[in-house]
Amino acid sequence: MKKKFRPVLSVRIFGDDKCFGPGVAQLLTRVQQMHSLRAAAISMGMAYSKAWTVIKAAEKELGFELLVSTTGGKHGGGASLSDKAQAILIAYEEYRTEVQAFAQQAFAKNLEPLLND
Repeated sequence: MKKKFRPVLSVRIFGDDKCFGPGVAQLLTRVQQMHSLRAAAISMGMAYSKAWTVIKAAEKELGFELLVSTTGGKHGGGASLSDKAQAILIAYEEYRTEVQAFAQQAFAKNLEPLLND
């Protein structure tokens, strides 16, 4: 059976430390959909405390808040993305898509003929 090779990239953004990557992007996307950090974490099989740590570490490195939280009450609490978080999530996805397209093109030109002949 002949193997089919392909490039697989993971795009991560670093300051002094890693601050934004696929995990943070997925967590933010799920918070946006579910309006809850706890629900987003559970949907990813992640402990709430881990999700909280991931968000706080990213916020510290980026220098701005990613989530806007509301405390419980009559209608319960929740979370939503800050304006900057929404903007960085969109920009990250566009950047990731462009990098993957470039990588696929470079792979097809340089490696695919040698690996997938």
